[in-house]
Amino acid sequence: MAWTTAELDALKRAYASGTLRVSYDGKTVEYGSADDLLKRIRTIESEIAATSGGPARPIAGFAGFGRGDR
Repeated sequence: MAWTTAELDALKRAYASGTLRVSYDGKTVEYGSADDLLKRIRTIESEIAATSGGPARPIAGFAGFGRGDR
């Protein structure tokens, strides 16, 4: 499904304000909990990142440590 940035922005505004009812593009959706709303936000962010060529999730690196004697 093609997500829009308008939908993502509306979801983020609703989450930040503590509202579970979200309206965008003439549609209204009510989520059961803040956790459901946050899951939707994360899903859309991942999909948008995947289609734009960016990483779908953060990439972790490994730190190296040494005593300094080499």
